Amino acid sequence: MRGRWITGLISLAILPGGIAFSTAAEPISAKKTAAAHPGYLHLTSKAYVPPDFDTETFDHLWQNWPEPDRSVAEKASPAERRRITLARYGLSGRPDNPQQPLQYVVSDKGQWSVNCFSCHGGTVPDGQGGSIPWPGAPNSRLALQTLVDDVIQTKASLGRAISLKDLGSSVIPLGTTDGTTNAVMFGVVLLGIRNQELAFDRSRGLPEMTHHDMDAPPWWHFKRKKMLYIDGFAAKGHRGLMQFMLVRENGPERFRQWEPEFREVYDYLMSIEAPKYPYPIDRDLAAAGQKAYNRICAECHGTYGSASENSVVDYPERLVAIDEIKTDRVRLDALQPQHRRHYGESWFTEYGKLPNLDDPGGYVAPPLDGVWASAPYLHNGSVPTLWHVLHPAERPVVWRREGNAFDPERVGPRIATFDELPASVTEAWLRRQHFDTRAFGKSAAGHNFPDQLSADEKRAVLEYLKTL
Repeated sequence: MRGRWITGLISLAILPGGIAFSTAAEPISAKKTAAAHPGYLHLTSKAYVPPDFDTETFDHLWQNWPEPDRSVAEKASPAERRRITLARYGLSGRPDNPQQPLQYVVSDKGQWSVNCFSCHGGTVPDGQGGSIPWPGAPNSRLALQTLVDDVIQTKASLGRAISLKDLGSSVIPLGTTDGTTNAVMFGVVLLGIRNQELAFDRSRGLPEMTHHDMDAPPWWHFKRKKMLYIDGFAAKGHRGLMQFMLVRENGPERFRQWEPEFREVYDYLMSIEAPKYPYPIDRDLAAAGQKAYNRICAECHGTYGSASENSVVDYPERLVAIDEIKTDRVRLDALQPQHRRHYGESWFTEYGKLPNLDDPGGYVAPPLDGVWASAPYLHNGSVPTLWHVLHPAERPVVWRREGNAFDPERVGPRIATFDELPASVTEAWLRRQHFDTRAFGKSAAGHNFPDQLSADEKRAVLEYLKTL
């Protein structure tokens, strides 16, 4: 569970070419029936952390937007204005209740508390030019820092006091690029000043922090894995899902009280399925791609059913050494052995009963089911499309999304690319809409294994990946 509330801790202590096309197996669905799962209901109806703002504040955010956005919002109906506001910050309605935000729990009194879907509740293309919310999809549009900045300004204009939690982002940055968050450091700080029992320990100083941004993984991979996180250091368990609730107000007794609920949250995560590709697929080309994929990629990412199926045959959960994968190593180094060790000795792991790696030395190759729906790629979100994953030398230096358009040819968002950040981009909220791979922790280098494929093989593998 990641969100702005965490930052207050310190202050509080784009069609494919070819023939033999087929359409998607079935219309894409957000699987509304999953909404009946008690784990989903816990996440969307119970506030496990204090509220960040209220409905009045959220509904007044537009008044502080730049033109022409402010005028567009002013002329909109209240319902349309709410939709525009949600979309601006990478938020969405729920698949079972579009009038309620997926990423927040809203109380009867209109208090908004962030939930786990802030990072793990995104949208996926519906195949008809639009998108639908999909609980468990990475929220690659989350504009968390921009939201916080606007909340602070709106509270001031409404004559409301700015809370210490609002000011926390001045100490712990929330994310320097939309769609990513400083999630790892959130966790380090939250646990760093607690003891093994999760009680505050004033003798523990603030842990060393290396602020950097991460791209959230899709929750439909949860069922495939035994170990969690990009470095695979922590064993999967229901208690570990609770660690981002370590705000000042929550002590050890609350974690023990809520543990049964998070067993149900764990079960819910185990039930999440990947969305099926909603655009036409060249099945003959995909079948050729499967052969090339199995030769080069399967060793790390696993084997899957035929191009007409959607099943995982084997996932090795392979940890690839950093000198072999050669992707940005900031994440690996930022979470130091002592950070992992402290987690591994805590209540979250039953005091060391669960496996824990203090120094994993690399990153785990993720499963690839639903990979088409989890752009951008690499652990830091630096590679915008699957085409760019397969063509390392063509990865852009700076890129930004072109609205909400999806690119079925390259599989990922339709983007604009730049050799450097445009000089006209001076405001912080606009900078956060541009991914600059030259920035700290944001390199798009590494994972050069696709260069073992020929150009024709890359095209075929790209088609195959749509089927997973």
